[in-house]
Amino acid sequence: MIHLKKICKKIGENIILKDIDLTIHKGEFVAIIGQSGSGKTSLLNIIGTLDEPSSGGFIFENYEVTSLNKNEKARLRREKIGFIFQRYNLLNLLSAKENVSLPAVYAGKTHTQRNQKAEELLKSLELGLKQDSKPNELSGGQQQRVSIARALMNGGDLILADEPTGALDSKSGEMVLEILQNLNQQGHTIILVTHDRNIAQKAGRIVEIKDGQILSDSNPQYIEKTEIRTMAKERKTLALFKNQALECLKIAYSSILAHKLRSLLTMLGIIIGIASVVCVVALGLGSQAKVLASIASLGTNIIEVRPGKGFGDLRSGKTRLNFSDLNALRTLEYLEAVEAHANTSGIATYKNISLNARAEGVGLNHFNIIGVKLEAGRNLTADEIRDSANVVVLDFNAKKNLFPHEKNEDILGRVVIFDFQPFKIIGILQKNTNKIIEDNVVQLYMPYTTLMNKITGDRQLREITIKVKDEVNSVLAENAIIRILEIKRGQKDFFTFNSDTFKQAITANRRTTTLLTISVALIALIVGGIGVMNIMLVSVSERTREIGIRMAIGARKEDILMQFLIEAVMICIAGAILGVLLSIALIFAFNALSTDFPMILSVGSIFLGLLSSVLIGVIFGFFPAKNAANLNPINALSKE
Repeated sequence: MIHLKKICKKIGENIILKDIDLTIHKGEFVAIIGQSGSGKTSLLNIIGTLDEPSSGGFIFENYEVTSLNKNEKARLRREKIGFIFQRYNLLNLLSAKENVSLPAVYAGKTHTQRNQKAEELLKSLELGLKQDSKPNELSGGQQQRVSIARALMNGGDLILADEPTGALDSKSGEMVLEILQNLNQQGHTIILVTHDRNIAQKAGRIVEIKDGQILSDSNPQYIEKTEIRTMAKERKTLALFKNQALECLKIAYSSILAHKLRSLLTMLGIIIGIASVVCVVALGLGSQAKVLASIASLGTNIIEVRPGKGFGDLRSGKTRLNFSDLNALRTLEYLEAVEAHANTSGIATYKNISLNARAEGVGLNHFNIIGVKLEAGRNLTADEIRDSANVVVLDFNAKKNLFPHEKNEDILGRVVIFDFQPFKIIGILQKNTNKIIEDNVVQLYMPYTTLMNKITGDRQLREITIKVKDEVNSVLAENAIIRILEIKRGQKDFFTFNSDTFKQAITANRRTTTLLTISVALIALIVGGIGVMNIMLVSVSERTREIGIRMAIGARKEDILMQFLIEAVMICIAGAILGVLLSIALIFAFNALSTDFPMILSVGSIFLGLLSSVLIGVIFGFFPAKNAANLNPINALSKE
């Protein structure tokens, strides 16, 4: 089974083992005896493939061990070797049955198979009633028997026992030695390391080692001619991956619960980042909806034509639109409505109440174009516009300030004075709740002909308001209007304002702002990710011995990598879920208190938050997980 040839082990300048030649056949019970520091434990670790010799050859069942990689050595330990440690090396978070079944997880056995085998082994070692007990609930002798059961889980052709009775009382020690003798009789190869000659006498062969060299061998064996083979590639099955993932999830969950406060503090950066992302998107959607609703109050597909080069053009007063421009536009079939619009400021008076007001000269379809409805009364008529009638429709502010305590029905038909002209009230408008900025301006809506003929005396138009048909693209219509007026007037001394273009600009601006704010929130997530990485590095440092135990029972590099990577991802996902719940609570609280606009929860932002948390867990958890996977088994086991 084992042949060591000229094995040497050096640590720095210190020689631990020197020219060790040792052959052990299957079925032997060998005791390696020596004083502390003689090198016996180092020799046992090399035989168990936990440590590597500095030089020499090592054949284990036709495999040249020194030429195997880490995963191939882990496979040897998993399939052939069982360890019994002086300090038991059980995982405190797992029950006795879970500790025993752990090697079978890495061997790809199903949950039923490994539990059944673990129960059988524990019952055979008189621990049937202690299957669900944690290590700290067991005596030293019971813990060592659990360790023996674990060593036998995958067969245990070779059992390596390092001072197995060193931490036990004499009675428990005798029981453990009796178990080892029985196992040897059943065909298991036993290598026992001890410094006690009385214990060594239980073995069939005693090898004494001193100062790193074999001093004596009571029954030396010699190697027969051996054919060196190449280890076949291990087949990775779906069951194996499932076992690995479930075990990693269970350990990660137990680890997080075992350090609740630390885990919560680690999640804090993720919680804040995810809540920020969801709330920012919700705030952006809510404000966008408010702005778009306000734009909608102007009407959909609305185009305004005004004189000048643009808003604030000081020369716009020198140019005016005229009625021929209005009539030319009214001939275009893709326009639903074309109305003149003029305005002026003045004093509105009713009885002893006088207010600064603005008179709006409008056409027949103006209220339909801007999307405002009547609360009482009626709209202007075509005859009233043609005849320049002295009629007026009050807006909400005019009604509130001129008639603060009167009903709508009592107001209709009364006369209000504007610029020394009497106007009969024929209608009252509803309050416009869609305005971007709420104002208190008093507005009186009258026929534009009345305003121009009887108040301002203008013969030119200050504005033409156009509603494009729903099936027509407003941008194409706007370009056509500009071209027609430009040809008619001989120059472009006017400009247009398209509500749809404004809406698109607002939407684009909102997207840019949201993207910028989300970028800031992502920085918070990255900071949280750095926190996760730091805590995972601490976790790896704290659990180095656990990593060594897992490696000793056959865990591959990817098993360790997956374990810590899943733990990092689980912390991030838990933080993301808490962040989403926090953001939902904040959104509900905001909506309950806010009267201006609601925050709108986006499923997409929740999905983005959860996805980004997984990515952060993978990215920032990979480095600590890789460090854990690259640990040397023997160094990890020796970590206090």
